[in-house]
Amino acid sequence: MRFQWVHRSVLPGFGLTMGMTVVYLSMIVLIPLAALFLRLRGMNLHDFWRTVTDPNVLAALQLTFGASLAAALLNAVFGFVVAWVLTRYTFPGRWLLDAMVDLPFALPTAVSGIVLTALYTKDGWIGRFLPFEISYTNWGIIVAMVFIGLPFVVRTLQPALLAMEKELEEVSASLGANRLQTFWLVIFPTVRPALVTGFALAFARALGEYGSVVFISGNQLGKTAVVSKLIMVKLDQYQYQEAIAIAFLMLVTSFALLLLINLSQVWANRRFLK
Repeated sequence: MRFQWVHRSVLPGFGLTMGMTVVYLSMIVLIPLAALFLRLRGMNLHDFWRTVTDPNVLAALQLTFGASLAAALLNAVFGFVVAWVLTRYTFPGRWLLDAMVDLPFALPTAVSGIVLTALYTKDGWIGRFLPFEISYTNWGIIVAMVFIGLPFVVRTLQPALLAMEKELEEVSASLGANRLQTFWLVIFPTVRPALVTGFALAFARALGEYGSVVFISGNQLGKTAVVSKLIMVKLDQYQYQEAIAIAFLMLVTSFALLLLINLSQVWANRRFLK
């Protein structure tokens, strides 16, 4: 008996499209990653460990992952609110509000960094009303990461909210459930996979952000410098091996965290289906 690896489709072209997919992913993803591994071979284990355990590197990693996590959590909460308003209510100017969600996609990150820095300084339009300074601090980094990550959560949640049947909420209310119970037992389990996906996308986007963060942060090594800024500093100082080592550590750590998020999502979905 001949074993068929691929289910045949009515439309032909699997071989051509599969080949194009492999070539494209190889040129964009696999070859650059392979080059990173090959360049890392020139560094021995002692030098690699000394580089990644440097106090400035550890401080940058802690700041980058901590700020990215905080920004992703904020986006998960407020992104859900924005997506809910855009999908469930009709009001004047909704199209404008919906278009504003995509602004971080179209706006260059350097421009957004300059604008956010100007707004949140002590004399800025927003910063003058705040009890503490945002620009040039770790809070500014979180603000920049929230700005660039919000569209990922909103655009991921909107299709899930639109696909959810409103009759489920009506049935829940008719059975005596209050609004909080309806949200927690009916709405949230339905959109949870999309919410986790949006959270993971916003988290991953914040990890690699440079343009907006570099303007609003203080860029002080060991204090307000993120990993991307630290890598640029190493490159400017012609310390290519150390920059590659930091990038490799960032790649492995980010991949492990994203894999953990995806596995937890799969586990939660299977448990919910049971």
